[in-house]
Amino acid sequence: MNFTVGFKPLLGDAHSMDNLEKQLICPICLEMFSKPVVILPCQHNLCRKCANDVFQASNPLWQSRSSTTVSSGGRFRCPSCRHEVVLDRHGVYGLQRNLLVENIIDIYKQESSRPLHSKAEQHLMCEEHEDEKINIYCLSCEVPTCSLCKVFGAHKDCEVAPLPTIYKRQKSELSDGIAMLVAGNDRVQAVITQMEEVCQTIEENSRRQKQLLNQRFEGLCAVLEERKGELLQALAKEQEEKLQRVRGLIRQYGDHLEASSKLVESAIQSMEEPQMALYLQQAKELINKVGTMSKVELAGRPEPGYERMDQFTVSVEHVAEMLRTIDFQPGTSGEEEDEEVAVEGEEGNAGPEEERTDGRENTGQH
Repeated sequence: MNFTVGFKPLLGDAHSMDNLEKQLICPICLEMFSKPVVILPCQHNLCRKCANDVFQASNPLWQSRSSTTVSSGGRFRCPSCRHEVVLDRHGVYGLQRNLLVENIIDIYKQESSRPLHSKAEQHLMCEEHEDEKINIYCLSCEVPTCSLCKVFGAHKDCEVAPLPTIYKRQKSELSDGIAMLVAGNDRVQAVITQMEEVCQTIEENSRRQKQLLNQRFEGLCAVLEERKGELLQALAKEQEEKLQRVRGLIRQYGDHLEASSKLVESAIQSMEEPQMALYLQQAKELINKVGTMSKVELAGRPEPGYERMDQFTVSVEHVAEMLRTIDFQPGTSGEEEDEEVAVEGEEGNAGPEEERTDGRENTGQH
């Protein structure tokens, strides 16, 4: 059924009343606010009954006001701006009433002698019967129509119902649907908030585990550096001892060589003496010195292989292979890891002293 909407000229006061009427519509039930009217922290208004319906849908486990069990508050989101409303243990009954809106509603009802939206409805006219108002609803065709269409027109064989009845029914259905949708949106928002918290927790836990991992490997590097220093110290000590011994022998051999060279030079000069008598005076003493010098036994030489340092070779293949097996241990909590770090720290303080003692013993053996 086709119909047209024609608006008759309205006076300024009537137009103002229409605008006022729009401001007094509850966003949940789409009807004029029914007292008591509550004001939310975001400054939007709701019928307390509608606010309670939304609140109950968002908090199904919340105890009713008449329950003897003391319940904590709940929360829901404003259907107009999605601002989260946090309630105390009184629920929506703890929200402040908006007495100003309630007074405006009373004044509006006193000034208006028609039902809600009557001005719009009186201008809704049938297209086929121009003087007839749309006042019934065809249930078969699911369209509003006029009485003449039911008696003489296209809907004479259809089932119809009064327009206000269908209007209230569908408005109630839409209101229930809006309440369910708002409650569903709150649940979805709660899930989103929970998943955002999970993301934040993942980032915090990952950051903490990275820090622990860096600390563990820095500890390993510190142990390796400490052990390397101890081994290098032992190697340097052995090197210095061997060099001191060999250099001492070099000095002894050098002194002997210098004395022998001087004696040889003196003996050669003596042999060049042309006077036999003068030569014989010095020859005996030189012969004794040469004999004595040739019989001098030096302090010996380093044994074969003395210069080798192979005993300071370090095998790290098995340690490297063991390090490559380092992996994460599932199921180990952060608290347990902290305790392990503390225990390892205590053991590490005692370990280097023992290793240094072993190093001194090994050096002494060399």
